[in-house]
Amino acid sequence: MRKINEVLRLHFQQQLGQRQIARAVNTGQSTDHDYLARFTASGLAWPPDPPLTDTELEARLYPATSPPIAGQRAQPDFARIQDELKRGKHTTLDLLWREYRECHPDNHYSYSRFCHRYDAWKLGQSPIMRQDHKAGEKLFVDWAGDKITLYDRASGATTQVSLFVATLGASSYTYVEATLTETLPDWIGAHLRAFAFLGGTPGLLVPDNTKTAVTKPCRYDPDLNPTYYEMARHYECGILPARVRHPRDKAKVECGVLVAERWILAVLRHRRFFSLPEVNEAIAALVVRLNERPFKKRPGSRASVFAELDRSALRPLPAEPYDQSIWTKATVHPDYHVQVGHSFYSAPYQLARKPVEVRATPTTIEIFHRGERVASHVRLREEHKASTDPAHQPPAHRAQNEWDGERIVAWAARTGPFTAQLVDAILAHFPRPEMGFRSCLGVVRLAQRYPPERVEAAAQRTLAIGGRYKSFCSILAKGLDRQPPEAGTEQRRTPLHNNIRGPEYFDDDASPAEPKDEE
Repeated sequence: MRKINEVLRLHFQQQLGQRQIARAVNTGQSTDHDYLARFTASGLAWPPDPPLTDTELEARLYPATSPPIAGQRAQPDFARIQDELKRGKHTTLDLLWREYRECHPDNHYSYSRFCHRYDAWKLGQSPIMRQDHKAGEKLFVDWAGDKITLYDRASGATTQVSLFVATLGASSYTYVEATLTETLPDWIGAHLRAFAFLGGTPGLLVPDNTKTAVTKPCRYDPDLNPTYYEMARHYECGILPARVRHPRDKAKVECGVLVAERWILAVLRHRRFFSLPEVNEAIAALVVRLNERPFKKRPGSRASVFAELDRSALRPLPAEPYDQSIWTKATVHPDYHVQVGHSFYSAPYQLARKPVEVRATPTTIEIFHRGERVASHVRLREEHKASTDPAHQPPAHRAQNEWDGERIVAWAARTGPFTAQLVDAILAHFPRPEMGFRSCLGVVRLAQRYPPERVEAAAQRTLAIGGRYKSFCSILAKGLDRQPPEAGTEQRRTPLHNNIRGPEYFDDDASPAEPKDEE
């Protein structure tokens, strides 16, 4: 506005021409012509009466809905252009400029000027807030986008390993390490080693919305990963995830990632690594050099500012390190077990088909329901095995597991000795005792339906004819146990006949009997 006022003063008061005004104010003649044309179109007189402030004069010269002045370029609708760019991933500024040119064929901006004005408008729409970081307050953490390649000496196969970056807010002191994966164990382990590198813990951890940090993103109340939350509680840290698609919330680590890629990955680009420890050894030396590298625009380095500000503000490390327990959500199977890895662990049978939380450590498995621990198991070392606590089983299942031959015989002995002998005979009949458990339990159940004397008589008679459950059941059902034992158990005698050899024929010491001559 200062130049506009000067152009108007020289034109109306000094009566100078546009060429003289352009040389005096150091502007272009077309620009001066535009200023004068706008002033004439506004209907104002020089000097304005009453006097106008710069803001009021600008509003009169550049009204929001003023018709275009001759020779003026048509103004693009940059708000609509930004919406179009967000809506379609294949929409480009070049396409939108062509559409703008078709709508204004006679007074449009060139493509370069169009892009320049759009960039200027966009910067004005999204001002950047300058963050003031307190000493020891925040540690920004993230994975780098680029990776490092590991080579197998024997086969030559390659593996891509990830780069974990942690940066303190106040000093920009940076920790970098390589991990085989970006899974939860590596995420937690990298944090523990970062804390050890710093010699303390910050007040807040600021990650992005990766699954290892945030289970369910939300702008106002994100659902944190239980394992990550448990680790932060152990080190007395809070977790403040960045908003989704707001990288400026963690600009420190975004800059740290960029610096790590330039000063670590770029330096190591010509080296071949064959193991993860070899990679981290090379990275550790470069991290020291990075932190001791002097700042360009202020005195000191990351290391010196860390020693001055952050080191004393960090909380001391706890006496016991975090045990790296992994929290997961699970649903109890219908057989009242939950699966952890390839093994199974029991929970109270009342929780079947209900959601629970599982805390897995290297030595134990704990199951929680609504924040209360309901089961604890020693972690199994063999896969595809089950750890079952008898207290978690329903009474019927627990009783079935308590079955064994001696117990069933003892149950039968309460009725009488013949019943016990019958059960023992049934168990002996099968190649595996477990195969006869059901038949023996059938005998015990029948002993509860009939009087003991009848059961004993039926068992005695069943033993005489072979000792099978079906025979025992049939004798009781038909009342044969009430008959005298001799009548019921007398064996049929084999009739004498010349064609029947008899048992003596099979005696090794006896000679075959000679048939008698028929008279």
